[in-house]
Amino acid sequence: MSRPLFIFNTLLMVLVLCLSSHAAAPLEKPSKKPVVITSDSLTADNRNNTAIFEGSVVARTDDITIYSDRMTVFYDNSESRLNKIEAAGNVKVHSKERAIFSDEAVYSDSEKKIVFKGNPRAVEGENLITGTAITFYLQDDRAVVEGSRVILQNRQGLK
Repeated sequence: MSRPLFIFNTLLMVLVLCLSSHAAAPLEKPSKKPVVITSDSLTADNRNNTAIFEGSVVARTDDITIYSDRMTVFYDNSESRLNKIEAAGNVKVHSKERAIFSDEAVYSDSEKKIVFKGNPRAVEGENLITGTAITFYLQDDRAVVEGSRVILQNRQGLK
């Protein structure tokens, strides 16, 4: 597997954990699944330890699809380790009935968190959460929404 695909596989597994788990359910170890990444171009810079995917970027596994205009992957070549991923422009992370939209998203491996900024909104079915920033803390299985606005559709109670 090439280095950009190896690094991207790590990101996708983290996002699968984040999006497919429920607050009350324990996290399950995800199985490794093939990752297919398409983009108009890929620039791998081993001196600066970056891989840049540009133009209609789509990263897909069985469980999750990530879209953006540009993704930059920062890695430590000596340790074969992912440090950070920045996705910018029309970011959409989609898994089943859940989706998160934003102008940008940054994953930090050292802090084990993903921060969505630039008009972030999380959608599940007809429910919507918006804010100025949405931060997912992966190890704690929790989210913090700054400047939050929540719209919950309670269809069961309506008759």
